[in-house]
Amino acid sequence: MRGFLGSAATFALLLAALCSPAAVRAAEEAARIDQTVPVAVPEPTAEALRFYRSGVWVWIANELIALAVPAAILLTGVSVRLRNAAFRVGRYWPIAAGLYLAAYFLLADLIEWPWAYYARFVRLHEYGLSNQTIGRWTRNHLVAMGVNLALAVSLAWIPFGLLRLSPRRWWLWLGGLFVPFLFAVVLIKPIWFDPLFNEFGPMRDKALEARLLDLADRAGIEGGTVYQVDKSRDTKTVNAYVTGFLGTKRIVLWDTILEKLEPDGLLFVMGHEMGHYVLGHVTGGILVSAALTMFGMFLVALLGNAIVRRHSARLGFDRLSDFAALPLLLVLGGVVSLLLTPVGFAYSRHIEHEADRFALELTHLNRSGALAFVALQKENLSNPRPGVLSTIWRGTHPSLGERIDFCNAYHPWRDGGPSRYAGRFRPPRRAPASGPNGATP
Repeated sequence: MRGFLGSAATFALLLAALCSPAAVRAAEEAARIDQTVPVAVPEPTAEALRFYRSGVWVWIANELIALAVPAAILLTGVSVRLRNAAFRVGRYWPIAAGLYLAAYFLLADLIEWPWAYYARFVRLHEYGLSNQTIGRWTRNHLVAMGVNLALAVSLAWIPFGLLRLSPRRWWLWLGGLFVPFLFAVVLIKPIWFDPLFNEFGPMRDKALEARLLDLADRAGIEGGTVYQVDKSRDTKTVNAYVTGFLGTKRIVLWDTILEKLEPDGLLFVMGHEMGHYVLGHVTGGILVSAALTMFGMFLVALLGNAIVRRHSARLGFDRLSDFAALPLLLVLGGVVSLLLTPVGFAYSRHIEHEADRFALELTHLNRSGALAFVALQKENLSNPRPGVLSTIWRGTHPSLGERIDFCNAYHPWRDGGPSRYAGRFRPPRRAPASGPNGATP
């Protein structure tokens, strides 16, 4: 019976194409309501394919620049000269370390500025994806640079302190500190960092907000907040995300996604973000990142010590605890990160897939979810089926083609099969019945 209804709805759309515009709209509405009607994965436009292919080259350039800049600072002796100048001015190790770190990160940012301007401003305007003015882009870049510089000067001396105190086990202690550090970052980022770049406020559509909060109640989320952020001043792309931890947890909707998606599509997107909360993905992601980081630092320690032993005369330092070794650590960290990225991204794709499953089981909005992904493909100029290598090294989410396919295929509640997360949901709240004069009995 369900297959017959889906075919009938599809036939109605084809027939309506030969009829009046009003009939077309009516048929589209009927198909939207019927969540059993599958959604085809659209073919990417020629512009989307150009954007995807140029994005691959941008990614390659980003990786090469991230390695080339510290390598150049290291091999030209600039790092050693910066260290010597820092000690002449600062004299004491903590002060000299702060001066060196400030000088290094300012120099590296200035070298990378032209590429950042092209990759994050010019290219996005070329493809019509950005509304940002050059003034606002420059302002945001300078603010981000200031924040990163402050963090580097105030915290980056910790690894070098551990290197001095425990040359053999520094990677272990630093990896252990990385867990509380990440939790702290996730905790404070929504309230201290994000507002530096955008204005966050309550949902303006109160009816939609009520539906979202009711969905959160069904998902078992208490105390969560939905924020609307003014991103249209910067971008034409659409997005939503979950952020924060404990008292700062929140779901954020860009105003662009509120404009482009239908209410049911937004409910599915919110169900996905709620899945991250309920399934503990924030904590899981932090722990996986910490484990990979600790292993990566272990490899950096092995490689770094071997290089310093063999080439100390050429490098100008004979131990990794010398902060002139920072660019060497960054180069090795970049190489190791490139090798470990597929593992971290595979975990990321797994939890994103489970969040999609959670959203479908919570909302049963299969068609609306698939149409939401179609909208993301269109608005963000995405390639729905990227290559394998691109997925392995760049894919934090399953491809949009896979996600649309999953929305079409996954509906155990229709087939009488078990749902993985249904036991976590609360029953929907129902309005009380009214008496003859509108009074509640």
